[in-house]
Amino acid sequence: QVQLVESGGGLVQPGGSLRLSCTASGSIFSLYLMGWYRQAPGKQRELVAQVTSGGSTNYADSVKGRFTISRDNAKNTVVLEMNSLKPEDTAVYYCNAAIKILDYWGQGTQVTVSS
Repeated sequence: QVQLVESGGGLVQPGGSLRLSCTASGSIFSLYLMGWYRQAPGKQRELVAQVTSGGSTNYADSVKGRFTISRDNAKNTVVLEMNSLKPEDTAVYYCNAAIKILDYWGQGTQVTVSS
């Protein structure tokens, strides 16, 4: 069992920045594919960014060049740095850990981009 705890959401003006952090319990964090997903009101949950156990990254086209995902296996932490935020980035952001058939989710953190 893995527990994921997110932090760092909030209200920010367009063009601003936020840093989301997710800390995982468990001793095999380094083996998990870690990702951030988001869900806006009335929309399906979508992938934002992923980082593999080897450090390779993958981004949704809508956030490429603005968001950066990274992981620190020594601290069991994955971070999403979000820059040049837009109103359309407003959503609940969820941390995800996946390995083989196992799939774990955090409780979500709200990000609101508004003036």
